[in-house]
Amino acid sequence: MDNAVPIDSPPAPASAASKHGITAGAAVAHQPPPSGTPTPEHFLGHPMVGTFFFDGKPLGGPKTYCTGSVVHTAAKDIVLTAGHCGRGLEGATHRIFVPQYRIGRSAVEQPSGVYPVSRLYIDPRYEANTKKPTSDLDLAFAQVDPNTRGKVEDVTGALTFTPTSSYNHKVTVIGYPDDVSVNPDHVPVRCPVSTSQLPGFRQMRMTCTGFYGGVSGGPWIEDYNSANGTGKVIGNTGGYHGGGNDANDDWVTYSPIYGKDAQDLFADAAAHRKVDDGKPPYQPSGDPWLPGAATTWQHANLMASGDFRQTGHSDMIVVWSDGEVTLYPGNGHGGYDPERQLLPKNSTWKNAKTITAGDFTGSNQFDLLVRWVDGEVTLYGDVGAKGLNWAGTQMIKPNDLWKNATQIAAGRFNASQYVTDLIVRWVDGELTLYTNVSAGTFGQEHQLKPKNDTWRDATLLTAGEFSGNQKWDLMVRWTDGELDNYVGTTTSGLGGEHRILDPNGLWKHDAAMTTGDFTGNGRTDDVVIRWSDGETTMYTDTPANQLGTEHMLVAPTS
Repeated sequence: MDNAVPIDSPPAPASAASKHGITAGAAVAHQPPPSGTPTPEHFLGHPMVGTFFFDGKPLGGPKTYCTGSVVHTAAKDIVLTAGHCGRGLEGATHRIFVPQYRIGRSAVEQPSGVYPVSRLYIDPRYEANTKKPTSDLDLAFAQVDPNTRGKVEDVTGALTFTPTSSYNHKVTVIGYPDDVSVNPDHVPVRCPVSTSQLPGFRQMRMTCTGFYGGVSGGPWIEDYNSANGTGKVIGNTGGYHGGGNDANDDWVTYSPIYGKDAQDLFADAAAHRKVDDGKPPYQPSGDPWLPGAATTWQHANLMASGDFRQTGHSDMIVVWSDGEVTLYPGNGHGGYDPERQLLPKNSTWKNAKTITAGDFTGSNQFDLLVRWVDGEVTLYGDVGAKGLNWAGTQMIKPNDLWKNATQIAAGRFNASQYVTDLIVRWVDGELTLYTNVSAGTFGQEHQLKPKNDTWRDATLLTAGEFSGNQKWDLMVRWTDGELDNYVGTTTSGLGGEHRILDPNGLWKHDAAMTTGDFTGNGRTDDVVIRWSDGETTMYTDTPANQLGTEHMLVAPTS
């Protein structure tokens, strides 16, 4: 174990190094910690928390590599660490995990022995020490072989891997700093802290001095038992820039939170899923993000969803405030592949007032319907193949009547195969259903509601297969934040009202809404909400009377 160092970066003085051991450089100005910042306690550690060595001598030495913690699984052989630590271990020939490491002792003299690392599970989208949104994926699992004492969990005990979707917690953070000037005995440190959100990322932030290089991968433990080390691990040191700020200050530390992607990665590691044809064992679900910060997404004026590329699941089109139009290809697992620009910023598309998507041309490829500020309505057929660099089909010339079409939402309310129906909510509260809409014609008109004061307050409309009866329902967000679903809406009238949310302050901030089949279950029941602050959320598998599972696509700014 002597002199083992990270293979993904050169060794550096710990006082000038980030959590992942990259030299900060003379140009970086280090800031003193704010008054009242806690200091960590050096202690002898716990059996389930340890450190790594690789490709060095097999006996004790002065250098450790990252921190890991045993997490409970049926296999009893899984260790949690940071993704960038896993990237370092990937290329090593010999690599071991040493629980409750004791400097100067041989391998057999270590409190729990040492455990060879046999396999690593890392999200293939993660790149080490990035500052990009993929830093939200900075976790890894090491599968370790047993030693003569048995499987690692049987010997050390384990923490409980615990997903969370919130940022504010009281945790104890543990790690093995490798700075010999402040930690000559290479014992771990621990610090009880309160966490908050790292703005713009799905990561927690904490402040405590003394978290130098080597602490990466260390557990953030909720409900911590200081006597035996047990508790719920809800994070690990890592994330943006490998877990620290741009100045590599020792008192600022980050951790990803464990959403669906982390759960899927953990499930693969716990089940020892095999590597097939050289591919990573973990196939990402696509939970984490849409590209860009919440401050960018505040300018996402209009959204529409549909199968624009004939993939069998939905994509999303966004019209931005500067006229740019962007396609976000759905990956069928609740996330998105790299964005595709359909139009650069321009003055024309600044005048798009409302949009919706349906298969009005019957080609099994979705089209985009646009109502412009002057009342003109245009159909852009097969957008995924044709793009938007053409005039489209004029459905109706500029006119005063359609200036009052406040919202439009396409669906399959009457049609049997293609999404060729259109609901329009007019400024005076009238609600109209047009069936058999196609290129150049609005088909047949059916009045669902005459003009009325109630429906003047219908702020946003979307449509989807929420009830599971193969016909689509109409979802409405009202000015007071109430959210309702109208099941069984047909040419005969508006369907029965199912209350999803009572009036509330939060949903008054729903600024844009669309529904698609982003999970690939064959149903258009995944609701995407762009909030007024730019945070963007998907509610997957939404039924008729409640919202589905919440997934954050764009993190809020604070």
